Amino acid sequence: QCFLTTEEPEPTVNPTAGPHENPYLIGVGRADCTGPPGDVPLMGYANLEQTAAGIHTRLFSRAFIVDNGSKRVVFVTADIGMVSQRLRLEVLKELEVKYGILYRQDNVILSGTHTHSGLGGYFQYTLFMITSKGYIKPSIKAIVNGIVKSIDIAHRSIKPGRIYMSKGELEESNLNRSPHSYLNNPAEERNKYKSNTDKQVTLLKFTDLDGDGMGMLSWFAVHAVSMNYTNQMVSSDNMGYASYLLEQEKNIGFLPGEGPFVAAFASSNLGDASPNIRGPFCANTGLPCDYLNSSCPIGGLKMCVALGPAGSDMFNNTKIIGENIFKRAKDLYGKARQEVRGPLHAAHQWVNMTDVTVQLNSTHTGDPFWDGIRDALLGAPSNETQDCHQPKPILFSTGEMTWPLPWHPSIVDVQIITIGPVAIVAIPGEMTTMSGRRIREAVKQVRIKYHTHTNVVVAGLCNIYTHYITTYEEYQIQRYEGASTIYGPHTLSAYIQKFRGLAKAIAEPTELPKGPEPPFFKDSQLFSLLPAAAVDKKPINTTFGEVLERVDSEYTVGDVASVTFVAGNPRHSGDIVRDKTFVTVEKYHNSTAHWDVVHTDASWETRFHWVKNGAESNATIEWHIPLSAQAGSYRIRHFGHYKQRKGFLETVIMAYEGVSDVFRVSKIKSNY
Repeated sequence: QCFLTTEEPEPTVNPTAGPHENPYLIGVGRADCTGPPGDVPLMGYANLEQTAAGIHTRLFSRAFIVDNGSKRVVFVTADIGMVSQRLRLEVLKELEVKYGILYRQDNVILSGTHTHSGLGGYFQYTLFMITSKGYIKPSIKAIVNGIVKSIDIAHRSIKPGRIYMSKGELEESNLNRSPHSYLNNPAEERNKYKSNTDKQVTLLKFTDLDGDGMGMLSWFAVHAVSMNYTNQMVSSDNMGYASYLLEQEKNIGFLPGEGPFVAAFASSNLGDASPNIRGPFCANTGLPCDYLNSSCPIGGLKMCVALGPAGSDMFNNTKIIGENIFKRAKDLYGKARQEVRGPLHAAHQWVNMTDVTVQLNSTHTGDPFWDGIRDALLGAPSNETQDCHQPKPILFSTGEMTWPLPWHPSIVDVQIITIGPVAIVAIPGEMTTMSGRRIREAVKQVRIKYHTHTNVVVAGLCNIYTHYITTYEEYQIQRYEGASTIYGPHTLSAYIQKFRGLAKAIAEPTELPKGPEPPFFKDSQLFSLLPAAAVDKKPINTTFGEVLERVDSEYTVGDVASVTFVAGNPRHSGDIVRDKTFVTVEKYHNSTAHWDVVHTDASWETRFHWVKNGAESNATIEWHIPLSAQAGSYRIRHFGHYKQRKGFLETVIMAYEGVSDVFRVSKIKSNY
């Protein structure tokens, strides 16, 4: 599936009316979208063995609505790997039922933060279903419900307010993981920029008319992969930790995930931008990996591991990068003075990415072993496809594979929304640094014909996932990003053409043809490779929720309190625990004789490990006691559900809870 790009005529100047002086109507909302943290594959590393086994931090959807009295636009960013076409279609169906035509495909952008520690199972195309054990209804249901609820909350909270913009740079928080590919871009183009990754942070500050903060939305280009492929806990990763820090600071007295202020850190052109800023090293020797192909003399590709600022400690890597992003955003939020004013616009099209192909000379033969296996199982790719994708060797011709369903999407969303001079370009995939720069420049040049000032934001992982989008030059190198650009070497040129068209349609304005609608496959057409969770068993003479390993009687701040319970499979909790928790840390107040919740499983300080041993399982709860913890008496509680048999064929889900012994926390170590 490829493209042949064509030149478009330059737009004619058509000045718009003056700035819209009245305040906007603004709504912000946040809702849980975690899903069942057990057995379900995590989405991002395409490793079927990396299945969820607990919670590091909960996942949230964050929504922002802006209305000028005549038009409305919505931007949502969720703590998930990416937005799939199926996910977007289901969200839009739910919104239509609730709101009619108020929220539509043209004025709603859905974006993923690209955490690789969110749940999979929410795709309708074969390749993605294979790599995430199929279509998993409880997983997609949790994400759909969370996104829709965040929009509901934003919808209900709408009130007059103002928007301010601020921009700055953030150093030592991203690294280009494919510098060799980047260097293949023209020197004169590279010389325009001082770095091979985008350091820019763009931030929108939302306030009410009294100037009180309602929320913040920012974009920065970095992969949310500080939590590496060995992690099995659901986690919002570095971008989620930045949200956690700012929301905790603004929502005084509220638990994580609660409170009125919403802080969202959204993805941008992060395709080649890694948080592992120490670069790739060979795990067996400690020496740098081969520059060109990221391999090691002994062990090859598997031994080459990229390291974050804290080395191999993924929790500290997440914390450091997240803190860097948070601190820069907090600074920019405080300095935001440039008010955003002007009309709102939205433009959207569905594009069939198979409409146009381009022929190139065939020079690469590929790997004969894998080519033979492929041809025997699936048939050789057509000459047209092989020519189109040169110099890429094709292992599986997914664009030509349609059984049991198409392996990749053909119909793709392209979309732009504008808020005054700010244009948010919704990219349906992972765009590399230079690709994002070219898109920004192309849209800016169209908009500058009609506006004195314009700011173009590249929002990544939006609306549908189509893997990577590299420049033509980067594609020739065929590193991971280029090899994963599924529509061929001219993919970026095609998107530039389409987004220029959207920008022109907004500026003129012109009614765009909708394009061919994407398929919405019936549930019966989709498949799941994840078996139903079995009936839970427990050790003899125990009960669910019973303590297996006790806490110590006393801890000092900085210590880790740990307790293990007899547990059920978290999948049995399902919707029952949505917006609730598997974990609480509680402090006793002598004056009220009451236990107050100080942490949940949405807190950075807690870790919920679920360990399965056949049909039996246990839950280990860790509380990493912060230095800010008050001295006093504490306990840890665990909540869950288990499945038991009722009669011969029927099963029933039962709730349970467990509680640790009471323990003391002190500021300094005891002498005893």
